[in-house]
Amino acid sequence: MSSILSNVLPAPEDPVLSVIFACRDDPCPVKLNLIAGSYRTEEGKPLVLEVVRRAEQHLANDMSCDKGYLPIDGLADFNKLGAKLILGDDSHALEENRVVTIQCLSGTGSLRVGAEFLAKHHQQRVIYVPNPTWGNHPYIFTLAGLSVEYFRYYDPQTRGLDFEGMLEDLDAAPSGAIVVLQACAHNPTGIDPTLEQWEQIRQIVRSKGLLPFFDNAYQGFASGSLDSDAQSVRMFVADGGECLIAQSFAKNMGLYGERIGALTIVCTSEDVAKKVHGQLLLVVRPMYLCPPIHGASIVTTILKNSDMFKDWTIELKAMADRIISMRQQLYEAIQIRGTPGDWSHITKQIGMYSFTGLNEKQVRWMAKEYHIYMTYDGRISMAGLSSKTVPQLADAIHAAITRIP
Repeated sequence: MSSILSNVLPAPEDPVLSVIFACRDDPCPVKLNLIAGSYRTEEGKPLVLEVVRRAEQHLANDMSCDKGYLPIDGLADFNKLGAKLILGDDSHALEENRVVTIQCLSGTGSLRVGAEFLAKHHQQRVIYVPNPTWGNHPYIFTLAGLSVEYFRYYDPQTRGLDFEGMLEDLDAAPSGAIVVLQACAHNPTGIDPTLEQWEQIRQIVRSKGLLPFFDNAYQGFASGSLDSDAQSVRMFVADGGECLIAQSFAKNMGLYGERIGALTIVCTSEDVAKKVHGQLLLVVRPMYLCPPIHGASIVTTILKNSDMFKDWTIELKAMADRIISMRQQLYEAIQIRGTPGDWSHITKQIGMYSFTGLNEKQVRWMAKEYHIYMTYDGRISMAGLSSKTVPQLADAIHAAITRIP
């Protein structure tokens, strides 16, 4: 029988997926997966937060809960509480009713809805992303119809922020261009600007008339403090200007599979906000009609209940602290082995990921000889490490650095 779909071309190889598959198919019992962007316990197991289990039990016992369709913009209480979490209790933008928040399919869906909205309603279709940035960013924005450009971010020589290059590129961007800024725990580098640097970034963005689009995937997961990790966003909101914020509860509540997030757009007036809200509904309706209810109900239950909220912050800080501890342990293990080079960037970086500085040749060699898997750019997930596996990684890094140029 002839195939109507015979002309479909093979998909190009995805470098991240190829490493994931190689790790999956490796029969070695001590293989180490440092690819995945999800939290693991000291025992290497996925973690369901206790407060999430309690919230789910509460929902299961509540006979008033149903499984009906949500409105197109999602669960109202979730939107209200989610916006308050990122913008702060004392946000003037919220008080002035110039904030629009709609529930979306985690951070990825929030970015896509925001991109579709901008492609239709913003006069400037150029969007600038950091170099490097999360691998999905260019795909999301290109498919939405935006033209992706890059601004300098990472300096491979210092393994730190190329701040001067970043400011130069933002200053050269055309007026009205969209700029993607990661609120904290930059993926993939783990390098964040200081508050003083954020203020300089804000000044250039506003003076050039650029439109900031924050990717807020790690609030509370970076430093352990919800407020500290929101400072960059709140700095921009406080000046009265416009911005977009894609929010995810995958990492900070461990709700990876629930696909729960939100898109918040801060406008200059309540009148503009009403029009933006109406147009966002027109983006969502033909895309997926309405978002799922379960994840939103979990988040809302936790954010509404003061005891649950407190317990969540404790569990959240414990996750962040374990990752910080893994950074310190890895740095010390590398130092003990006398590995050539300056490895202080391991502890200076923050969040789930670390840009090790290892090159692709060294990464491939470590996978072959030590069964340790990471992306080819040398990015590792610190959440995939444990006290037991730190020595294994430190040994491999030392061998790769001393044997492979």
